[in-house]
Amino acid sequence: MESTVFQIYVAIIMVAVFGGLFMWFQRSETAGSAKRLTGMMSRFGLDPRSATQGDLITKTIMKAVRWQCRKCPTEGYCERWLCGNVEGNNTFCPNAQTFRYLSTTGEKTG
Repeated sequence: MESTVFQIYVAIIMVAVFGGLFMWFQRSETAGSAKRLTGMMSRFGLDPRSATQGDLITKTIMKAVRWQCRKCPTEGYCERWLCGNVEGNNTFCPNAQTFRYLSTTGEKTG
């Protein structure tokens, strides 16, 4: 009987640790994505505040951009490109076309 209670406690602790690690990982990924997104917006001359303070259309577009950035398959390449360690343009970025569009619609930095 005591062995079963002990195993239940161990299982609960393992689930709690796994949940904590998962949340930490998600938070870390979100922070990295936000950093890359801000860097890419700056490269296009866009004001990163427009993602949350722009008009409704821009906010809606930026919501999709943030989602796509979080799911980006080229995040490592993006970080190297933003640091200047990779030459060339940013055709690897799934949001590049959207950033070009926004840069022509007046969401530029002040």
